[in-house]
Amino acid sequence: MAKKESKEMSFMDHLEDLRWLLVRSTLVVVGIAGACYFIDDFIFDTIIFGPKDPSFITYRFFCEVTHYFGVDGTYACAQEFNFKIQNQEVSGQFSMYLWTLMTAGFIIGFPYILWEIWKFISPALYEKERKMAGSFIVVSSLLFFVGVLFGYYVVAPLSINFFATFNVSKQVVNLFTIDSYVSMIKMSIIASGIVFEMPIIVYFLAKVGLVTPAFLRKYRRVAIIIILILAAIVTPPDIPSQVIVSIPILILYEVSIFIAAVVAKKNGNH
Repeated sequence: MAKKESKEMSFMDHLEDLRWLLVRSTLVVVGIAGACYFIDDFIFDTIIFGPKDPSFITYRFFCEVTHYFGVDGTYACAQEFNFKIQNQEVSGQFSMYLWTLMTAGFIIGFPYILWEIWKFISPALYEKERKMAGSFIVVSSLLFFVGVLFGYYVVAPLSINFFATFNVSKQVVNLFTIDSYVSMIKMSIIASGIVFEMPIIVYFLAKVGLVTPAFLRKYRRVAIIIILILAAIVTPPDIPSQVIVSIPILILYEVSIFIAAVVAKKNGNH
């Protein structure tokens, strides 16, 4: 099937398209961030500072699970977090406020950004592949939002629970800066959302022949080690947390192998 190409574009034309892609995406993110101003109380009090509450749903869930299996729930059942959040810079809260709203704008506007990316790469696709725009945006957005929820309800609470309860001595009081606390929440959310895009990334790499199912199977053990290292970076240094975070990523890797196999079959490769 031939590609549907209206005209040959120069390198500078592609750069111009990329520039406008970035401009439009930035305007949408800024616009959504501005709209989030009207729900900033909900964003900060309920979402951002939610995981610092011992009654947060994640802590209750893990506490009930440990009780169900008859395991010591001292670590999982958070009773009280002995830490306070403080601001140490004159413009600290204002800067954090703006970047948090921008992060919310990026997350909410992610489907639009995907649409812009699809329009940018679509000229290089076959006509049949262009018709997959809706499926691409829906699936990619769904994976991203699932990753965001995983980061918020699993990765972030595990990290807060560990660092809030860990102390070298009772004489030391935890005073976390607002920047470090919010940055940890945002990093957990964004990183998880991007990691959950693994099947989509593998799909496109397989389409251009850079990744094959045989390659993914051959280096499965290496991938497992990398995933464990990644889990160790984004989670506190305790084995249960790393295992909990690693499991869904390993599942995504196996799904990616299946997707690469389907693409290879359609391309006539084995």
